Order: sequence, then structure tokens, then C-alpha cells
Amino acid sequence: MFDKIDKIRSIIKKSSNPKLIEEAFRFAETAYKGKQRISGENYIDHTTRVALMLDSISSDPEIIAAGLLHDVLDDLPQTMVTKQLNELERKFGKEIAFFVERNPEIHKVRYPLLIDIKEKTRFTKEKFEKLQKMFFALAQDLRVVLIELSSRIDNLNNLFSLPQEKQKIYALETLKIFVPIAERLGIWEIKSRLEDLSFSYLFPEKFTWLKSYIKTEYEERKKYLKSFSKHLKKILGKERILVLDMNWRPKSYWSTYKKLLKKNMDIEKVHDLLALRIIVKDIKSCYKTLGIIHKYYKPLYEEIDDYIAKPKSNGYRSLHTTVFCEKGHITEIQIRTPIMHREAEYGICAHWAYKEKIDLKKDKENLEFIKEIPEFWRTFKIDFYKNQVFVFTPRGDVIILPENATPVDFAYAVHSDIGNHCEAAKINNKIANLSQPLKNGDIVEIIVNKKRSPSTDWLKFVKSNLAISQIKKELTKKTILNKIASLGKIPSFVKRKVFEVSERITKKAMPAGKQKKPEKEKTQEIYIAGEKGILVHKAKCCNPEPGDKIIAYISKYRAAVLHKTSCKNFKKLAEKNPERVIEASWGKD
Repeated sequence: MFDKIDKIRSIIKKSSNPKLIEEAFRFAETAYKGKQRISGENYIDHTTRVALMLDSISSDPEIIAAGLLHDVLDDLPQTMVTKQLNELERKFGKEIAFFVERNPEIHKVRYPLLIDIKEKTRFTKEKFEKLQKMFFALAQDLRVVLIELSSRIDNLNNLFSLPQEKQKIYALETLKIFVPIAERLGIWEIKSRLEDLSFSYLFPEKFTWLKSYIKTEYEERKKYLKSFSKHLKKILGKERILVLDMNWRPKSYWSTYKKLLKKNMDIEKVHDLLALRIIVKDIKSCYKTLGIIHKYYKPLYEEIDDYIAKPKSNGYRSLHTTVFCEKGHITEIQIRTPIMHREAEYGICAHWAYKEKIDLKKDKENLEFIKEIPEFWRTFKIDFYKNQVFVFTPRGDVIILPENATPVDFAYAVHSDIGNHCEAAKINNKIANLSQPLKNGDIVEIIVNKKRSPSTDWLKFVKSNLAISQIKKELTKKTILNKIASLGKIPSFVKRKVFEVSERITKKAMPAGKQKKPEKEKTQEIYIAGEKGILVHKAKCCNPEPGDKIIAYISKYRAAVLHKTSCKNFKKLAEKNPERVIEASWGKD
């Protein structure tokens, strides 16, 4: 049986703030009292295991305390949530309260997955990528990410109590959203564990088969690499190559399975079950090391990759080669500099750490669970999506909008017609003002009325360029129609011409670089009924020029025709059909 008291005592004993850990544990015991998970165990058992995982990663007492408390808001009504957060802040401070408050927020990312599974629709790669971005935006702090990933590992270890369908949903969500997040952050050990646990639930028979299939291969290759690395170090030393480090890492079962699929399930063709990595001082040494290895061992030429000259799309750099060694062994070798290794090991974290001058290798040997540095999680906030907001349609599609965007911005992002006829909105199934700013994870529904049209008031609160341009377009169209309609009954073909003009006006209003700059025309300075840009033809009978007094006549076939006010033909037309006469000028006045 899991002895949580002894485990917590072990954390308290070595903590830099034992009082905080003890108080967090006591608070959690009270908060979780009577609250059971589906497995039948109390929440405190799960959160204690999460705290233990976090303790093996980081000595930061705040993150360990937050691990103990991260589920205290589960299943609470909103009024109680606010009260509990206030109590947490009073007792433990704003930071820990913030970590706990983020926990239910980040679970919003599962909404579209549940929708797609229910409706049996295909979950696209693009949607998964948007959800990963949304997760970072919801988390706001890397320590929140770490708590969730640790919690997810424990949940996967104890997922057997859930119905099989829910097991698969949770595993799929982990594999498609959270594994790429762990990879992006460079948390390789967590990534591998999440992958393999998800694999075991999604494809249990294949996982069991693969485990038994490659068990011997893993052990044999590990034993061989220990011997081979000693021999290779002697060779490189003899050739005067300074080796800073030489190590290997086993490939996860999930990664191995994906590779086997590409190799027709032939294990003999998978050469990187355990890849040997050689760290040398600079790029020149990388290429020199590659040449020396090829001098002593025959390479498999189709598997030589130069990711230094041509890095992978994620920025990964290294030299890869696969060589034939003693006793028929085929071994993959990766050669890189310390900087390349840091980037390969820590992913995007390496760039942040370099920027903030954080030593990712400091105290590395003291960490048991993964090779990460506690100080790193204390330093960084996730703010690279702070100017965006990620929201859902009722069908689970992710819409990305500018910060403080409103339901009107959302409506136009979905479709221009929905924006033009937007009458009301629901946010998280509650009626909301059209001007209400949206928050990450909101589910937004637009109520449409075909009789509704954009209001000038909308321009006061919308944030997206798309919404602004579409609203202005519709308002301009409406203004022109009203002015022409006020002159009397106008043929429908004139209205069609007006719509064409509105399109031209909208294109002119587009941001620079989005369209070709139109050539300057004299007709652009002609105003019809106080509006410029309307399609106009000059009458050949009098050929008006700038400076002439002018007037327009709405003809049956050519829309507005421009005449001099002194034109005899115009006077005859105006006398016969005065309702077709419309004011015109070379300028607005």
C-alpha cells in the first residue's frame, strides 16, 4: 500500500521550506476529505505521488506544494472556487494559488477531442497544433506545465479503473497534445514515459508484443555499447580528438514501433534502439570525428545525415552516421558540439536558458527523474502567446484572435456572413454582450439574424483587422445605397454596380502589401451623391473635364453618366426623366 505519510516526511526532511510542504499536505488532506477518484482512492494519494515526481525533478518547495494542492478545485461550484482560491492565496501566497487556479483551465484543451470522437470526425494535425498553442496560453507558467505532465504520468499509470473507451481518449489526448509539448520543452524522459504509457492503452497487444520482441535486443545492445564506447574513445584519443562526453539513450517503445512500421517490422533494420552520442568541442571536430569513424568502420552510406549543414525544421543539429562494427553489430552514432547537445536535450528550453544565462548542466548529477535544472522552472513565464486568445466554436474548432477580441471578431473569423448578421452571442453557453472580451478556452456561439447588419458602434470595440475591414465595407455599401435610394426608384442593375464599387473601396482600404496599388485615375476624384469611387462613364457628347461644372444621369445600361451642366443632351434627358438626375462634383464639396 502507498504510504503517503512516510513519502511526505521524506520530502519535508530535505526541503528548503519544510513548513510550506507540511502545511500544504495538511490543507490538501482537509480539502480532499471524502473526495474519491474513480479508482476508489482518495485524491491525496494521487497528488502525493505527483509531489514525489516533482520533488525528483525540482527542489522548488512552491512547485511541490502546488503539486499537492493542484486538484483542490475539482468538482467545486464556481462560488466555492473563488472562496477556495482566496483561502489558498491567504495561506500560501499568490504564486501557489495561481498554479492551482490554472489546473482546471488547462483541461479545456480536451473539449474538441471529445467532440470529434463523439461525432466520429477526423482530428487534423492542424487542430492538434492549435491545441498545443492553446495549452501554453492557458498554462502561462512552465511550472504549471510540469505539474500537469507529472499528474498525467500518474494518471496513465492508474488508468485501468476507467472504462476502456475513456482510457483510449485520455491516451490519445496525451499522445497528440502533451507528448509534443514535452518534446518541445525538451523534457525527454517525461516525453518517453508519456509516449509508452499512451501506446500501452491505445494498442495494448502491439505494445506487449513489441516489449517482449525487443527486450533481448535492448539488453544486448546496451552491453555491446559499453564495450564499444571504451574502444572508440581510445581510437579518438589516438587521433587527438578531445571527447567531452560519450553516452547513449534508449529509444522509446512508441518511437521504435513507428520506425518498425517504416522498416516493414524488421528489427534488424532499426539501428538506433540505443544510439551512441559523442560530444566534441566544435564543428570542425565534429567533421573530423566523422572522418575518423569512417576510417576505422565502414559506414552505411544511405544513413549518413548532415544536420549541421542542413538542420532539421525544429533547429536540431548533429552529424549522424550508421557503421558496421565488430561481430556484425550495426551502430548509429551522433556527433555534436555542447551547444548542439544542449539544444537537442532541452529543445526550446535551451534557447530561453541561453538568453537568461542559466546553466542547464548545474547540479545535473543530483537529479534523479530527469536531467533538468530546478532554477529553470522558477525563472520563466510563458508569454509568447500573450497577444492572442484561443477560443472554440461549438463544434470544437480552434479560432485564434487578437488579445481582447470580442464575439464580433470571432463571428467574422468564422465567416463574413456570420459577422455581418451577428445579433447576439453565447459564451460558455451563457448570453453575453457583443463587446465582451473573450478569454482563452471560451466556447463561443453566434446567434444570427439575416435582417441584422453591422453597426458603427462595433468599430469601437472590435480588435481584428478582418472585422474592422468587413464592418467598414458593409457600412460604406449601406451609405451609398441609402443615398442613391433617396433619389427615388433606381433600377436593380445600378445596385449591382454599387456593390462592385464597394468591393473596389474595400480593396483600397486593405493594409499595404496585401494588394497591388491601383493606377491613379481621374475618375477617382469624381464624387457622386457625396461619395467617391462609384463607377462613372463620361458622356461623349460633352466630354467633361476637371474644372467643368458637372452632373450625373443614371442611365439604363451604363450606370452613372457624367455630363457638363450646360450639355444640351443632358437637359433633354433630365427634362424627360428628372428622377434619374444625381449630383456630381470633382471634389467632395
